[in-house]
Amino acid sequence: MEEVAGVLTRGFGLRLLAAGDSMEELTALLHRSYADHAVAGRVFFASYQSVHDTEYRVGGGECWLAVRGAELVGSVTVAAPYPVPEGYPVPSGAGSFWQLAVDPAYRGSGLGQRLLALAEERIAALGSAQVVIDTSAEATDLIGWYRRHGYVPVGSWRWGVTNYESVVLLKKLAAGGQGQ
Repeated sequence: MEEVAGVLTRGFGLRLLAAGDSMEELTALLHRSYADHAVAGRVFFASYQSVHDTEYRVGGGECWLAVRGAELVGSVTVAAPYPVPEGYPVPSGAGSFWQLAVDPAYRGSGLGQRLLALAEERIAALGSAQVVIDTSAEATDLIGWYRRHGYVPVGSWRWGVTNYESVVLLKKLAAGGQGQ
């Protein structure tokens, strides 16, 4: 599938964030998408970040939106290479993604898998052979989901904006953006 504005995948359009898109709407989507984690006591930054934080975070990479008609239903932001803090347990040059979000009304639709595949495709296209992410070590269902998609735990990390220890996961990408 080509990654161009307006491409339709299972009823969802995927496109890059545009200048006129609402940061308030994106922030609200992130809050809804991460609310279950907050209820479980895992305070993911996306569950409470401000509109200003959203603007800052999407500015660090390519922000892709999933839409169904005029409705914003998902997002992911990607960057490669991804600058990591000193001591972060991955090799330099890896790409990453963040703010992977699916509106709770669309869970189970395959949209999360499509956004993950898009993130990996874009990271490979941007020149990285590996992708790194991290998530709460307590989010065992989420860690299992990433592991089923080829991610392997490589260490741990603690961010100052969360209330948990993160597990750091790495995946090697093959040529053309397909994971190994």
